[in-house]
Amino acid sequence: MARAVLFHGPDRPLEIVERPTPPTRGQEIVVRVTCCTLCSSDLHSHSGRRTVATPTVLGHEIVGRIEAFGPDASRSDFHGADLVIGARVSWNVAANCGSCFSCNNELPQKCDRLFKYGHQRVDDDRLFAGGLADYVVLVPGTALFRVPEALSDSVAASANCATATVAAVFRAAGNIRRNVIIFGAGVLGLTACAMARSSGVDAVMVVDPDPAPRERALAFGATHVFPSEPKALESAIADFTDGRGVDAALELAGVADAVKSALASTRIGGTVVLAGTVLPTPSVPLDPEDVVRRLLTIRGVHNYAPRDLATALEFLAGPGKAYPFAELVTRRFRLDEIESAFAFAHANPGQRVAVVP
Repeated sequence: MARAVLFHGPDRPLEIVERPTPPTRGQEIVVRVTCCTLCSSDLHSHSGRRTVATPTVLGHEIVGRIEAFGPDASRSDFHGADLVIGARVSWNVAANCGSCFSCNNELPQKCDRLFKYGHQRVDDDRLFAGGLADYVVLVPGTALFRVPEALSDSVAASANCATATVAAVFRAAGNIRRNVIIFGAGVLGLTACAMARSSGVDAVMVVDPDPAPRERALAFGATHVFPSEPKALESAIADFTDGRGVDAALELAGVADAVKSALASTRIGGTVVLAGTVLPTPSVPLDPEDVVRRLLTIRGVHNYAPRDLATALEFLAGPGKAYPFAELVTRRFRLDEIESAFAFAHANPGQRVAVVP
């Protein structure tokens, strides 16, 4: 028998159910979960800030080992590496069809038939679709990756959400040469600090209203940290950039004020990437003439493509080893302690909680 945690909606208890171990069918691959970390979107769903179809099995930051192959399943990963029983793997947060309009226009994360792990409504026929379970059944169209042996499960788990999302943000931002400002020092912001410094950006500035995350950002490569008071921030950016503004501003905070500050912080010809505002957020004013005269590029990033997860795993196993990513996972809970795991995660924002079946 195998367990799964059913989420029925906010303010309702999580239900641990037992079902027969999932069978191997067609092109599916059954993976035994070894670690699932709770992402901010899991917490938003759990609290009701984010709407998700129910019942569902939450959890999408997952690492596991291959338990069984369906008779028609591929035996190689995204890079063509061999897959065998027992191989340690992670995978894209979403499976895509590969043939719809979005897939044919390099937007697989917006596939018309997207299957998103940890977000799908489940039933007895397809129950094991999220990481808060003993198993996950991988469907066709899932980009699967061998996890480098250099990475622990808890560090590798966040690759298929936080780290891959930041990789997509930097891909959208283009070549950042001199400086970048990052709004938000949660897991996304800290990852962005480390990626920026590892890529050779001279000045990595971080904005967060809370002094504790600002201090933590310094350990992840930030060169300057600021509170979020707009006038003081404007003055500091002018001082550090000779009045020009930054090459790129990355919004990873999820608040309207960060979007306003990102737009105001960027130099002529600079780039603004918005990725944190994934929940309903108040509108912000936008002066079209200002955007035109400053030649701004404004990009939005939601989810990521398989190549971004490839970049994420390579980063964590390479330059990322210089930064204390392991320290971000502060507590581990068993699957039967799932209520305590969510309670701790809600009470300690900015820290990752690992659930180990």
